[in-house]
Amino acid sequence: MNIVQCLTRGHDLGLPRLESQILLLHALSRPLHDRAWLLAHDTDELAPTAVATFEGFVQRRLLHEPIAYIVGQKEFFGLTLKIDKRVLDPRDDTEVLVEWALACAASFAEPRFLDLGTGSGAIALAIQSQRPQAKVTAVDASPEALSLAGQNAKRLSLAVSFLESDWLAQVKGQFEVIVSNPPYIEASDPHLAHLHHEPLAALVSGQDGLEDIRQIIDNAPMHLVQGGWLLIEHGWQQASAVRALLAAAGYQNVQSKLDLAGIERCSGGQK
Repeated sequence: MNIVQCLTRGHDLGLPRLESQILLLHALSRPLHDRAWLLAHDTDELAPTAVATFEGFVQRRLLHEPIAYIVGQKEFFGLTLKIDKRVLDPRDDTEVLVEWALACAASFAEPRFLDLGTGSGAIALAIQSQRPQAKVTAVDASPEALSLAGQNAKRLSLAVSFLESDWLAQVKGQFEVIVSNPPYIEASDPHLAHLHHEPLAALVSGQDGLEDIRQIIDNAPMHLVQGGWLLIEHGWQQASAVRALLAAAGYQNVQSKLDLAGIERCSGGQK
């Protein structure tokens, strides 16, 4: 079987062409961005072991396993992060949250950032990469997640500080920007069946999906400077509920930001 036939096989089984290309590059131990190489070698015959490896990857993907878990990495905000089943697969839409956090910090001379529920470290590391002089602290309740985030920080030479804490329980001090992509899926959501590869604790937040968001909104003010911002990513249908929670807790300038699809994906307010 040659490269074209492999990619056609993946497409026929239901994978988008880009996903088939990435999985084939991974099966061939080539850089995942080297799709031009596939085009230049499209008639090359592949060893049976490479074909079998590719087809194994395809079957895993068809069972809804994230590509990031299969290939062991994910590009986020220009950074290549190591990703495995200890953490959520970072979504591209979360880059909107990073951009908003950086914009909110622009008015502060020496901003301090706190990332709650850091997982792979994606948000904290992206912020640190853009603001090298800023103090960035990343929190997670999972020591396994913090281990992976720490590996990413070391490999990228980014000086993020890490803290094991159940949200703000062990956090000390104040910050100019607190940012979080917490669990926000309802416990009864039928889409959870397709997310079974990812850690459940990082996905589900009570019956209405807002349990953790409420806790963060209620406890963040004591860790925000006057004028500091709390920014939260949430579900596609939760923006109005989160804005109401922020307003009820006394935050000012409450607003939401759109994701890449034009959906209100993040909401926040100012102390």
